[in-house]
Amino acid sequence: MGFVFRKCMMVFLLLGLCLAIGNQAQAMRQKDDVTVLTFGIIPTDSLSQLKKWFEPFAQELSRKMGPGYEIETKYASDYAGIIEGMRFDKVDFALFGNKSALEASKRADGEVFAQVANADGTPGYWSHIIVHKDSPYNSIDGIIDNAGQLVFGNGDPNSTSGYLVPSYYIWGKRGLTPEKIFKEVRHASHEANCMAVARKQVDFATNNNGAIERFKESNPELGKKLKVIWKSPLIPNDPMVWREDLPREVKSALKAAMLGFGRTGPKATEEKELLYTMQEGFAPFYNSDNRQLLPIRQLNLAKNKMQIQANQDLSSSAKTNRIQKIEAELKALQRYDRMVDKY
Repeated sequence: MGFVFRKCMMVFLLLGLCLAIGNQAQAMRQKDDVTVLTFGIIPTDSLSQLKKWFEPFAQELSRKMGPGYEIETKYASDYAGIIEGMRFDKVDFALFGNKSALEASKRADGEVFAQVANADGTPGYWSHIIVHKDSPYNSIDGIIDNAGQLVFGNGDPNSTSGYLVPSYYIWGKRGLTPEKIFKEVRHASHEANCMAVARKQVDFATNNNGAIERFKESNPELGKKLKVIWKSPLIPNDPMVWREDLPREVKSALKAAMLGFGRTGPKATEEKELLYTMQEGFAPFYNSDNRQLLPIRQLNLAKNKMQIQANQDLSSSAKTNRIQKIEAELKALQRYDRMVDKY
């Protein structure tokens, strides 16, 4: 019996060792003498549209990093797919929104290293609520007054403009939970929400200015059927995030290529033109770090606090305990923000 047990233990140990070696190889992504990096892209638009934008960019970024590197793209059906891909070493760096970047930093040891820049010079973008042009609703108050009859097209739970920002500024500040007041709540990408509103499949939906403009360009007739009835405060531009445990030399090569894209080298003009074709028009990237996410962390905590205060299923003591924890986190972020400003 002891001999059989020892044999089983030996097999398990060998299997564990093989798996560990396999995971290391996967994390390093070595193919012959080339380091292969996987670039994750969140599903803001249709897969065909995302590939049209990001496949040429990934190919040129590979070239700019040098002959020892290759970049592969990875797409997922929702934002969580890319976050989890980073968590389990299947995504090495990704273009996220601020909310999904925040989740990646918490759940997958993600680290912001660059930020998207807009070709038109705007420092960010705006969340919107859209309705059909024939809709009788012209304000959030009108929608809330008729909530029980309406179908709401919400964004992905990890989307900044499609979920976090409206959750705070519209529902949180009014002490409302969409799932409790609307007839139905559906979650979809920006493009899908534009389509659903234009075809009257939902009564209203979240979106952002860039996604709406892209939809109007690719679907001009349907685009004419959209009406914006709410605009948020400015949201910071999207961050590029890498896994914190990437080797230093890989980070250096990737950051140099990313920040130099459209700025340096013999193909800088061509690279800049390529950036301009992506989404609503990119300019060369800015340097950034996790400090970019501070306002989003604060917004997320404030939204959570409002939801707890509005939750009638929690006892007063449970509410107090949870709110105290959130307030402590908010104060810590404020102290960190003030400390960073000194240097």
